[in-house]
Amino acid sequence: MAGAAPTTAFGQAVIGPPGSGKTTYCLGMSEFLRALGRRVAVVNLDPANEGLPYECAVDVGELVGLGDVMDALRLGPNGGLLYCMEYLEANLDWLRAKLDPLRGHYFLFDCPGQVELCTHHGALRSIFSQMAQWDLRLTAVHLVDSHYCTDPAKFISVLCTSLATMLHVELPHINLLSKMDLIEHYGKLAFNLDYYTEVLDLSYLLDHLASDPFFRHYRQLNEKLVQLIEDYSLVSFIPLNIQDKESIQRVLQAVDKANGYCFGAQEQRSLEAMMSAAMGADFHFSSTLGIQEKYLASSNQSVEQEAMQL
Repeated sequence: MAGAAPTTAFGQAVIGPPGSGKTTYCLGMSEFLRALGRRVAVVNLDPANEGLPYECAVDVGELVGLGDVMDALRLGPNGGLLYCMEYLEANLDWLRAKLDPLRGHYFLFDCPGQVELCTHHGALRSIFSQMAQWDLRLTAVHLVDSHYCTDPAKFISVLCTSLATMLHVELPHINLLSKMDLIEHYGKLAFNLDYYTEVLDLSYLLDHLASDPFFRHYRQLNEKLVQLIEDYSLVSFIPLNIQDKESIQRVLQAVDKANGYCFGAQEQRSLEAMMSAAMGADFHFSSTLGIQEKYLASSNQSVEQEAMQL
């Protein structure tokens, strides 16, 4: 960034359809990261986002407002939001000037929920691409409401949208099934949760759809969609309960692995302290037990190798 030390910055681009929990995720993740000792800056890139629950370091509403665009250009909410993103794309110097003083922070970008922006419209992808030129390494965190798992047709649709997003956004990418604490209220799942998170053999979903008189007429179309998803073999999900620290930790580990963020010893100690407070002594015991098991396994392997040499 101009005028700043040439250090690499890291962050998350939080994307997903409306109502998937992006803003709540930014709030929960920012609190978790601050507890670890990271300096966090939450950036709101959604001009339709009002009443933000988190402390906002940068707000795109200062540059362009959705209501003003809709009134001035007589656009609906979808067209107005696309215009706002194109306006931000054309004025990235404004965004860069806002991010310059925050060098050294970990960024959370709360993005608009319009699906077109992540599947085929170029503005948001261009903005992410330009941030990469500023040495800002982002991971796309794509949230999907877990209630879609209860409907085979909707789940196939979610898989198609997730795949299109992964191919279009062109960032290191993880998909999350959000609101896992509410999934029991949505209805009974046809399969175990692992089936949905690992996206296993989708032919079983086709069998479920075949039992529906409406979808029975579209079996060939559904088969082609499933084949496309399985041919790419890219989509998988991590379940997320934003109220559960252990769940947030698993997500953060996946994000850090995707964008190459390496935390120091102090952050590791903060994580252990926080998790032990959340789960009790079992956390330390299981960690120690794991180390002991690895040591015993390596010792046994060394003994076996020495015996074979003799």
